[in-house]
Amino acid sequence: MSLIDALADACRLLWSGDGALWTIIWISLKTSLLGLLIAAPLSIVAGYLFATRRFAGRRVMIWLAQAALSLPTVLIGLLLYLMLSRQGPAGGLHWLFAQSGVVAGQVLIAIPVLIAFTLSAVQATDARLAETAITLGASGWGVMLTVLHESRFGVMAAVINGFGRVISEVGCAMMVGGNIAGETRTITTAIALETSKGEFAQGIALGIVLVTIALIINAALMLVQGDVRQQRGVA
Repeated sequence: MSLIDALADACRLLWSGDGALWTIIWISLKTSLLGLLIAAPLSIVAGYLFATRRFAGRRVMIWLAQAALSLPTVLIGLLLYLMLSRQGPAGGLHWLFAQSGVVAGQVLIAIPVLIAFTLSAVQATDARLAETAITLGASGWGVMLTVLHESRFGVMAAVINGFGRVISEVGCAMMVGGNIAGETRTITTAIALETSKGEFAQGIALGIVLVTIALIINAALMLVQGDVRQQRGVA
């Protein structure tokens, strides 16, 4: 099959509303968004605390979070597999080869991305902002919300990069989810499977979906940033 034929077949699959194809897309979006929603609040707060507080072990924790960015997702999947297997300490949860296990893997993958990007965003803000908020009587939570609001575009970039990391990974989802049709088969694991079988049309169709998602979320961020900068320039 030529590339042109494969592209044509991929477009036909997308437009035909193929049930199996859109089930894969739904599972991938569902697990990725749920994993991100679970990971984001705690990770953003952790990134803020790492940037603004000094405590024992802080440098080590930052080092571990940044080092985790370089870990291959298949290794994270292997460690989680051992944890969730019947002989593992969390085997009683029965999350292995289930969507819950895939979500757990997405959480572990997203956490270091969110922490690292939030840390950088908060460190880039003017230190006088927090001092001013404290002077005006803001509580600890109030100061944090003020600083995070000021660095919101950096935090948004953290969330977007975290989403991109989890929805595009394949190793952990394959190890923990098992690539079960209709249950744990995500976009990336389906691409790997269909390509290995020589079914390039579905792989290309799913790849088009991944690229489209990436373009949409990054375009939204750019539009928001552009609108705010324009308003500040007018003001």
